[in-house]
Amino acid sequence: MTVKVFRSPARHGYAVEVSPYIPSRVACAASQYYGIAGCGTLLVLDQTETGLTLVRSWEWGDGLFDVAWSEGNEHVLVAGGGDGSLQLWDTANHSAPLRVAKEHTQEVYAVDWSQTRGESLIVSGSWDQTVKVWDPALSPSLTTLRGHEGVIYSTIWSPHIPGCFASASGDGTLRIWDVKGAVCRLAIPAHKAEILSCDWCKYDQNVVATGSVDCTVCVWDLRNIRQPVNQLLGHTYAIRRLKFSPFDKTVLASCSYDFTVSFVCLRIFKRGSLQLSAGRTLGALTGEQACGTHFVPHHSVKAALQV
Repeated sequence: MTVKVFRSPARHGYAVEVSPYIPSRVACAASQYYGIAGCGTLLVLDQTETGLTLVRSWEWGDGLFDVAWSEGNEHVLVAGGGDGSLQLWDTANHSAPLRVAKEHTQEVYAVDWSQTRGESLIVSGSWDQTVKVWDPALSPSLTTLRGHEGVIYSTIWSPHIPGCFASASGDGTLRIWDVKGAVCRLAIPAHKAEILSCDWCKYDQNVVATGSVDCTVCVWDLRNIRQPVNQLLGHTYAIRRLKFSPFDKTVLASCSYDFTVSFVCLRIFKRGSLQLSAGRTLGALTGEQACGTHFVPHHSVKAALQV
């Protein structure tokens, strides 16, 4: 596997997202001082044969913790900030964001843009323990959802079910939400520790994975939540981010504060369970903690990016 490196001095990466339109384009949300204090930078990079080159960068007055590309406009992306704001950016605009919305009262740690056909919504999760749903204009939020009893680290739209998303929290629960009903449809006590990431399987609407500070990945079948269908071990520190492959329903990538990105092959049997069969670990060559990972959605190779 080829590793390409882009260095951003005095910035620490928090999230990376591949453009759904331009195969070589990547957005990265970064912060000073590990997001504890200082400013943030949003970077747009292009992959070349020799490495990663800077296309555009913007500075923000607080840390930036997550980023998501628009599914309807190849130039537009949304970022979540430590000041409780969401910013809408355009790669054709060199200076200010198109719009800024600030309803959250604490850090916005998660943003995601819906992928289902005929729907264009943004979801944000915050340390204020609320989830908000927005239209692409970032006008006043469409709804505010409460229920988590800890900070919210991850919000991910279902790639299958319109108006449905998952959230993961410091309270140890994975929750499944229905936007139309403005209710939580399912609350799973997934870990006995904080959950930092969750993701939907791209091939099965009932399968969601969670990654926790307890160093484990749990794979859940939403039709039977008494216990995970599989628990994956191997990381030695908290799991910061995980992603299912868009090419293979059995492949899951996870990145951890142990400086590694792992690719795990899961086997799905007729009974519906998923079982660990093989894995591969990529060491973080820079010696920095891995905070984000994302598959390149345009190629049939199992490529992933980390920050």
